[in-house]
Formats: sequence, C-alpha cells, structure tokens
Amino acid sequence: MNRGERVRLTIERPAAGGRMIARHGGAIVFVSGAIPGEVVEAEVEKTQRGTVWAATRRVVERSPDRIDAPEGACGGSVFAHIAYERQRQLKSAIIEDAFRRIGRITLDQPADVVASPIDGYRMRARLHVRGGSIGFFREGTHALCDAASTRQLRDDTIAVVRRLEAALSKAPRAVAADVEIAENVDASQRAVHFELVPDADPSGLAALAQVAGVTGASCAHPENPRTIDLFGTPFVSDVVRGATLTRHVRSFFQGNRHLLDGFVSHVLGHVTAGPLVDLYAGVGLFSLTAAAAGAGPIIAVEGDRFAARDLKRNAGGAISVAELPVEKFAIGAGEAVATVIVDPPRTGMSTNALARSIAIGAPRFIYVSCDVATLARDARVLLDAGYRMSSVRAFDLFP
Repeated sequence: MNRGERVRLTIERPAAGGRMIARHGGAIVFVSGAIPGEVVEAEVEKTQRGTVWAATRRVVERSPDRIDAPEGACGGSVFAHIAYERQRQLKSAIIEDAFRRIGRITLDQPADVVASPIDGYRMRARLHVRGGSIGFFREGTHALCDAASTRQLRDDTIAVVRRLEAALSKAPRAVAADVEIAENVDASQRAVHFELVPDADPSGLAALAQVAGVTGASCAHPENPRTIDLFGTPFVSDVVRGATLTRHVRSFFQGNRHLLDGFVSHVLGHVTAGPLVDLYAGVGLFSLTAAAAGAGPIIAVEGDRFAARDLKRNAGGAISVAELPVEKFAIGAGEAVATVIVDPPRTGMSTNALARSIAIGAPRFIYVSCDVATLARDARVLLDAGYRMSSVRAFDLFP
C-alpha cells in the first residue's frame, strides 16, 4: 500500500495511543477516526516494515457509538468521535491487551476505568504559537487547531488564550513558540510560561502577558535553564487531602481537576503502616497527602529541579526529601520500608531505577502510570522479582 491510496477496512479492536487495528492484505493497519465493528474507507498515511498507518475518510458502516465531533484529532482528542461509555470500554480493553501482549499477564477481570466529566477538566496544558494563533497541534502534525474545540479547557481559560493571542500580536516580531498554562482546581490562580523563540527579546513580554485572568507569568529560552519571572507569581496552589501543594508553572502536576481528589485517595488507600518511599515524587502529591493522613516516616525522591524545589518548600520538614534521580537513590542498610510508590514519566522506569526500587524490599509496591505499555513492561519485571498483582484500576484523566 502506498501513501495516498484508499482502502476499505473492517475495524477489529483498539490499540494503545488511540488508533484502531484492522488488517489488509496480511498487513496490520493502525486507523485513526474509527471504532471497532465499523467498515471504513481510509487513506494510507505511511507504511513501515509491513505496518500501515491510515486515516478514516468515509464511514461505510457506522457504529451506533459514533457521535459528532470536530474534524481531525486536535490536542489528543483521538476518541472524540466515540460515545463516552464506549470510550471507557475501549480503554479498559487497551489495558487488558497491553498486559497480555507486553507483560504476558492475564488480568483476573477487566480494569475499571473511573469516569471523568469531559468539559474543562484540564488544569495543565502546553499550547503552541503559530502565525498569531495559540492552540494545540493536530495529532501527528505541526498544524495548529483551536483548543476550544476539544472542550478540555475551561471557557475562562479559552478567553485568556484569546487575550494572549491579541496581546502577542502587538509584538513587533515573534517572541514565543509555546505557552504553558497551569491552574489550580478552582482556576482562581492561573500562571503562564512562555517558551521563547531562539532569538527573542523578552524585555517587552511582561507588559503583553498581563491580561485579565492571568495571575503570574514567566519565560525562558528553550536551551537556557534560567527562568525569568515576568510579573505576579508563576505559582499556583491547592489543598489536596489536607496537604498544601504549591507548584511552579513548569513543574509537573496531575492535570485532571475533576478526578484529582479521588485519584489521590485511591492511591493512599493502598499505603500500609510504616515507612514510605515515594519515587518520582513531583511536588509531593502522594508523599505529602500521605503525611497529612498520618503515614510515615516518608522519604520523597525527585530529580527535576523545578519539582524538587517545590517539593522541598511544600514539605517544610514534614518529610525527608532527596533531590536526585531515582537511579541514584538507595535506601540505607538495615532500613525497612513498608510501601513504595512510583509515578514515573511516560517512558516508565529505567532498568536501573526499577532494580533499585525492587532492592528497597518493600512488601507493598504501588505503581502509578500514564502509559499502559511501559506499565505492562515494568509489571512483568515486578512479578518476576516475586511480587504478585493485587489490583489494577484506571482513572480517565484525559477523557
């Protein structure tokens, strides 16, 4: 099959990442914009080593779960054409499939996927600036699309994006390539960070960034570790399960305002009495809420300088903080740990990090993951090391 060719496909099942799997002439085809059970006419986008990627151009036999959605997948809205209950079923199937294929693990029952409201759920977003507009990229491209169409951001956040567009248009030349937005749960605080184009002069950016609805701003050149505060405070803050969590706009934090409290509560529900080690601790979401609940003593480990700085400030001495990569952390000889929590990035845990985590010897290991493929891979290593899986639960943080 060649790029641009159109083929008729019967969609079989979902794949991790949002595409669906079909077969044509012995080749596996990953199809966007489709639903299992549908027959579609799809256009070939690329072929690579016997695998084909294609995009739905016409639905021949329509699923009853298909709903109206903006054309094209904007900003990760790859399931926007699917009724929400069916989305949750498909995500559960993706989890089951990944554990079976990658981890060689058969789940006792399908993973429950905790539902989220789909409007305005997102507290963190990275948007791109192109040609005077600010928006998400269309899936797999650098073509800009309107963030409002995704419904991920609150209406007042979209209004701020529009004001920033108007303000940046007054600059004599392009100054920012990307804009990060961080809000607290009720959106009473909203910080923005501008990633500057390589030769930008940020001297006039402070005045442009002071639009209604923004409580603070910062900027930086992409290759320069120094962050420049423009005005206000580039921090936002929430109290979560009794812990005050203040974080810089550039620090990672879970992005779904609707599920945050229940998500944290579920993780803490698996923490046992005794010493706790929280790896990839971020700004303290699990370690400090666990401390507020009476757990501990607690060691929190974080290697990112922005998040580690926030973690130390938030901890205030209530827990021990180690600012170093997980690959360099080791528990002291003779120390007993009851529970380990890990919350690694999408790439999962490196071989060294996972080995060091297992070497801690905690009887309870809680793995929080944002990527089911790397979770399944690492779960296999944990099982081979002697752990057994007691539960799997999913939270639809990106509905």
